[in-house]
Amino acid sequence: MSDIRILASGFKFPEGPVVMPDGAVVLTEIAGNQVSRIAPDGTVSVLSRNGGGPNGLALGPDGALYCCNNGGGLYRPGHFMAEGPAPDYDGGCIQRIDPATGAHATLYTHVNGNRLSAPNDLVFDTQGGFWFTDLGKRYARTRDHGGLYYAMPDGSKVIEVAHPILSANGVGLSPDGRTLYVADTEPARLWAFDVAGPGQVRKLPFPSPHGGRLVAGLPGYQRFDSLAVTASGNICVATLVTGCITVISPGGEVLHQVAMPDTHPTNICFGGKDMRTAYISLSETGRIGALEWDEPGLKLNFPA
Repeated sequence: MSDIRILASGFKFPEGPVVMPDGAVVLTEIAGNQVSRIAPDGTVSVLSRNGGGPNGLALGPDGALYCCNNGGGLYRPGHFMAEGPAPDYDGGCIQRIDPATGAHATLYTHVNGNRLSAPNDLVFDTQGGFWFTDLGKRYARTRDHGGLYYAMPDGSKVIEVAHPILSANGVGLSPDGRTLYVADTEPARLWAFDVAGPGQVRKLPFPSPHGGRLVAGLPGYQRFDSLAVTASGNICVATLVTGCITVISPGGEVLHQVAMPDTHPTNICFGGKDMRTAYISLSETGRIGALEWDEPGLKLNFPA
């Protein structure tokens, strides 16, 4: 924890950091309703005022940024986490953002006639499609179910893959692309799905609640957020409340937990020439930090 350096601060619930080809770090601000950019020299600027609750972010095969937008939340003064949907909430969506101009367009709002609730995180496969999660929205007395989906970046196709998942959050692919990992927030469980093809998984029968197989879970009051995979295949899951990054092997062994200077590290991504720099969103304190990791992160499929 002592080795982490703060790149920038003052963000309103930062999430979804992405390392750009020019070395800049782009991130979402869920409570700020926008996407921001940290230049290599540390200068912070607004990239896109795309509204709602921008959450997970990823670069696509066309060089554009794709955003999971949860539709926005209700924030009270002194509280950094949402306590329910925003007053103008009308569902979540998937957005495409031009990284040069910040122009944004909505790609998907529904799947099979059902409104997206709170899209959370996404990852592109080698075919150019992307898997994404929906966390579900929490209300005063009820909550929507979350799920796992697959879509094409040109707006031509979106399908439901697994539903319901209690609180589907982080999503990532194994180095060979054959395993898809999904972090389930509230029970602090990591699930895996064997990939059978673009948008297709092999599901386990009952008692699996959604066809996934359980990789690992954590004891006590801890909650999982987003994740990143290393080049060796380990899964690094941002862990809330206890404030750490939990490193889990593909076989389910909890290898170690790396403490963070924040109770709510929400996301981790890798960058740098050797992919050994971890960039972490520290959402309680509104900062983005970076530190050298003990192994290289997995290079994402895009940009190539």
